[in-house]
Amino acid sequence: MNRATYYSPQAGRLIDAPRQTKARFAIGDIVKHRHYDFRGVVFDIDPVFANSDEWYDSIPAEVRPRREQPFYHLLAENEDESYLAYVSQQNLMRDAEGGPVDHPSLAEMFEDFAEGRYRLRQGLAH
Repeated sequence: MNRATYYSPQAGRLIDAPRQTKARFAIGDIVKHRHYDFRGVVFDIDPVFANSDEWYDSIPAEVRPRREQPFYHLLAENEDESYLAYVSQQNLMRDAEGGPVDHPSLAEMFEDFAEGRYRLRQGLAH
């Protein structure tokens, strides 16, 4: 079988996902949104959409991403604030700016910033 099932607390249900998927970005990478003015650090990756149906349905249909692709959890920032974001792979690109991100939760998850990315704290990988 080429699929697996896991429980997503964020979605509150079982998620069906392929056993293998190709994530374009890794934990610690700095990315930016293709359409909205924010950037962030990847701190977790879902192999497919694993949030609530209400969250998904709230996205306008004309810009709603496909469910069957990796989705990234980001420590995000824009000019005004820092927040958590959940973004599809199709809507992300590498951040050409390459500088560090200024998010208050960075030190809880990552050690240092070097060569354009953050290194995850030991003991946090699963």
